[in-house]
Amino acid sequence: MVSSLRQDEILQIARNDGRVTVEDLAQRFGVTLQTIRRDLSAMASAGEVTRVHGGAVWRAGPGNPRRDQRCRVQAAAKIAIARACAADIPNNCSIMLNLGSTTEAVARALLNHTNITVITNSLAVANTLAANAGCEVLLAGGALRRSDSGLVGELTARFFGQFKVDHAVVGCAAIDADGEILDHDPAEVAVSHAILAQAHRPVLVADHTKLLRRAPVRLASLADMAALYTDLPLPEPLAEKCSAWSTALRLP
Repeated sequence: MVSSLRQDEILQIARNDGRVTVEDLAQRFGVTLQTIRRDLSAMASAGEVTRVHGGAVWRAGPGNPRRDQRCRVQAAAKIAIARACAADIPNNCSIMLNLGSTTEAVARALLNHTNITVITNSLAVANTLAANAGCEVLLAGGALRRSDSGLVGELTARFFGQFKVDHAVVGCAAIDADGEILDHDPAEVAVSHAILAQAHRPVLVADHTKLLRRAPVRLASLADMAALYTDLPLPEPLAEKCSAWSTALRLP
């Protein structure tokens, strides 16, 4: 395994567990202790973890990690999910996209769509789609969250209430065993609520690691979604719930 892929997995383990040890990681990846020490030193220099005796701890704390960290985690899965989602979005339609590294990947997957309108509270999404001459971009106002170049808060939520669109694509921080969709920031969740309320077809884009995470703020339920786009099959109990809710499961 190349070091960048191994470091992505180490970052995810640290994100989930809060701490990693050199010995455990060396055994897990089948590499030397020195290789893991080099990985952790590189990750510490990048601001992703803090080195401690015998390993490292997650630097971002209990909240949402920085945008650059989220973009690195499960990057290939996010691209595949985004392409599957974009394939179900036709030309000549309107779309809302919320904040998140997976919705940013969806924006990139929409670059060849024509005659679409995208409404978003993400500067990254807006900047990506500015390259598509066939896309009209409407950017919400509000309070700028510098950690991910997103706009959040009551003003942002009211902006979305002016529209009714064909599709809404949202991401999240976590999904629990009951199908509850969760996130970290109440101000961001308020905007996502507004987005979902204004769409004929709301969908969730989330890779399988979101099932391993926790977050404190309820965004919605999978029962509220027309579809979940993810990269691996769901655990059977949750898949059965989605079937009962008529929530389609879309895999790449």
